[in-house]
Amino acid sequence: MSAERKAPDAPEAPAAAEQSPEDVTVRDAVSAPDAEGAPRRATRRFPLFTRDTARPEGGGRAAPGDAPAPARQWPILAVLLTVGLGLLLTALDVFRVGLLIIGAALMAGAVLRWVVPDVGMLAVRSRFTDIVTYGGLGLVIVLLALMMQPDPLLRFPWLQDMLHFTVDS
Repeated sequence: MSAERKAPDAPEAPAAAEQSPEDVTVRDAVSAPDAEGAPRRATRRFPLFTRDTARPEGGGRAAPGDAPAPARQWPILAVLLTVGLGLLLTALDVFRVGLLIIGAALMAGAVLRWVVPDVGMLAVRSRFTDIVTYGGLGLVIVLLALMMQPDPLLRFPWLQDMLHFTVDS
């Protein structure tokens, strides 16, 4: 197997039915050799038969590989355990406090995604999308928990006017 292969779209390339996914390589700046030195595809563009998906940036281990599995995934475990505590409090009829903890956990996940370079499984999409998603959902949950009846801690008078406008019409 030669180190330099022709791109699949070259005129001399065999038909797609004759090529296996291992034979498809790309001659560009991001292709890299594997352990045996043969070129492999290391781009975010995939051949027809994919075996893997691209890891989101920051999706590496949060601790060294020789650390136990929980230590390698501490960011997602911290967020999930805090959300679990909030769900437990919500189930025990402490709704507002439980929902505030859930919202705070999601916003903390957004901060972790922004600050920590490798967050493991907390990285689902791109860094920007994860921060906006975690932060936005956390903020909405916190705001709704603060506006919850009876005795809301946060009042928006225009919301009541808007509700009366839509119901009375």
